[in-house]
Amino acid sequence: MATSFWPSFTLKIDICEKRYSSPQRVITISTSTRFPHLFHSPTLMKARLLTIARRASTNPTIHPPSNPPAMAPSPPLQLAILDDYQNAAAPLFAHLAPRLNSTSFPTTLDPSSPSHTTALIARLRPFALIAVMRERTPLPADVLGALPNLRLLITSGPQNAAIDLAACSRLGIVVAGSPPPPAAPTPSVSPRLTPSLASTKEHTWALILGLARNIARDDAVVRAGGWQTSYATGLAGKTLGVLGLGRLGAAVAHVGAVAFGMDVLAWSSSLSQAGADEKALAYGLPAGTFAVATSKEDLCRRADVLSMHYVLSDRSRGIIGAEELAVMKPTTLLVNTARGPLVDERSLLMCLERGGIAGVGLDVFEREPLGRESRWRTEGWGREGSGRVLLSPHTGYVEEGVMRGWYAEAVGHVERWLEGGEVVGRLN
Repeated sequence: MATSFWPSFTLKIDICEKRYSSPQRVITISTSTRFPHLFHSPTLMKARLLTIARRASTNPTIHPPSNPPAMAPSPPLQLAILDDYQNAAAPLFAHLAPRLNSTSFPTTLDPSSPSHTTALIARLRPFALIAVMRERTPLPADVLGALPNLRLLITSGPQNAAIDLAACSRLGIVVAGSPPPPAAPTPSVSPRLTPSLASTKEHTWALILGLARNIARDDAVVRAGGWQTSYATGLAGKTLGVLGLGRLGAAVAHVGAVAFGMDVLAWSSSLSQAGADEKALAYGLPAGTFAVATSKEDLCRRADVLSMHYVLSDRSRGIIGAEELAVMKPTTLLVNTARGPLVDERSLLMCLERGGIAGVGLDVFEREPLGRESRWRTEGWGREGSGRVLLSPHTGYVEEGVMRGWYAEAVGHVERWLEGGEVVGRLN
């Protein structure tokens, strides 16, 4: 790019070589010791170099050295990768060395604990870039404010409620998310789902079927030398309750209606029968296939299986609590692959302990990862009148292709940022 200050002086900016050239002279500028951060911010670099060049153009005493000293290489930027439990990300960043050093931290620290807050700040303080998996490690304002080196924060997915975006904006931290990947191929009569939603749909049904057919419990019985000890729960003709009939809720409802012959009953605060019919028609099903409950209580009272697909917000937190659990049938199976705080955990534990419902399948929890002493980790469920419990460690979306795709997006963010390109998918 050429910038003219006046007719007799034309300046050419070369970001890669960090030098200015003109027909009259070459001005070599070494900022690696005094201004190392400029080399990682093209905007700051241009501003600084333009100032120096203006001075040089009017000061005859400034001349390039006949033998310019070799420029000291810039130290590599530091990238922290958080909560990559499968260690999928680090190899994808390896080609960016020596400009970038990456360090993976697979152990999650929860800043709601004061001791964890201190440890998290100490862990992240040296890093200029951080890559996070959506809604695993929370990054509130007090943590972000204690990270003076942080410049770029990358998250999987198009949003992340665990990051304080307003604080990031105040602190000058750029936050970039991953745009939704291409939808997975599906039959022509079915709406296309993104890979992560398709994965979660399958996982939801794995929990429903695993719970209804006693798969985990019977596996343990057989391994221990036993044989048949209980009955399975059939699904045909039963009522599938769907709390939230969005893209994922509708996909789960479609499977229930078509594959298992279940009656679908849905509810959300804004769902109308016309909206439910539109969802059914999109799957090639007749209007009325997805019936709408008259109220949340009506949904809970009638459902034989209740699958949760609601968006977590301040309003929906605890949307299933003691009152809703109290009206459920003692044979009801509750499955949550959405967000843990949608269900009041204390009320759910008390309901299961007294056998208020038949069982629960959980992929999400109030706090993640589960503490070692969590009641959910105990082995007494399904005995002495308590409800059955089937757990998975928030793996509804954790397929290899999905995870590698998200981390590949993160690599692209870093590459563009290092080259001074535009940050795509910016969230603040």
